[in-house]
Amino acid sequence: MQERGLKITEFVSLFNLEVLNKGSDFETAQLTITDVNRPGLQFHDFYDYFDPRRLQVIGKAEVTYLKGLSDERRRKCFDDLFLYDIPALVISRGLDCFPECLESAQEHEKTLLRTQETTVDFTSHTIEHLNRVLAPCVTRHGVLLDIYGEGVMITGDSGIGKSESAIELIMRGHRLVADDAVELRRISNQLIGTAPEVIRYYIELRGIGVIDVRQLFGLRAIKTESPLDLVVHFEQWDNTKFYDRLGIEEHFTQILDVQVPYLVIPVRPGRNLASIVEVAAMNNRQRRYGVNAAQELARRVDLRADGGRM
Repeated sequence: MQERGLKITEFVSLFNLEVLNKGSDFETAQLTITDVNRPGLQFHDFYDYFDPRRLQVIGKAEVTYLKGLSDERRRKCFDDLFLYDIPALVISRGLDCFPECLESAQEHEKTLLRTQETTVDFTSHTIEHLNRVLAPCVTRHGVLLDIYGEGVMITGDSGIGKSESAIELIMRGHRLVADDAVELRRISNQLIGTAPEVIRYYIELRGIGVIDVRQLFGLRAIKTESPLDLVVHFEQWDNTKFYDRLGIEEHFTQILDVQVPYLVIPVRPGRNLASIVEVAAMNNRQRRYGVNAAQELARRVDLRADGGRM
């Protein structure tokens, strides 16, 4: 699992923030947790359970309270806050910065920012973005495609036919998300897959080389990201191994503590793997909606054996 962080410099650029004061760690500081704090309680000298790693945001409520304080008391509020190793303090709504706040930030060498967004909008947008950027992430070897709205990741040994099947599926109108390396992030107990930026939209085909799917097939053939709904694993056909022919039991694999439906597809000459994966995606969607053809067939067989009518 990769440790992630968002640099303050990137955050400032992304949210178009005004820099009122650059702290000593402005170039190196990172946001490493998704929580955002409004330091109203801290201005009342309550620092129990205060996490300095959080981005600090003050809005109209905090500013109105601070206006009612004396200059000395207001300065103390900011001095106490800036004694902690916070990543930055953001003033929302484009509100005026108190002189005491700017002076304290300069003295303690802390980053002071300002946004024109309302406090609620800014905090919600920040938390939403941080939830994506800082989400737990792993990289898996495989091909991720969007097939009829189902995110399907094909895995298997190198050279078994994953990319070739992906190309045929793309030619049938489905969309490529990632080839070779699939980055998976857990967001709200759901896995979201994408491709590393450097290899996005490229597929390697043995005998042909690397192709650019976006240039060759157009924008309809690609997708930036997709939920992961099904893992299909290709393996060489083994005559000594028993393969499930009914599919009554569901199998799962666990990625980042999230269970994902899992199928093993045996590969041998003559099998149309693209068609099989396509049907697997449709069948997985049906099962999610409560329709299981194998269980329905078993129910009918049991009913006939008991002498009942279907």
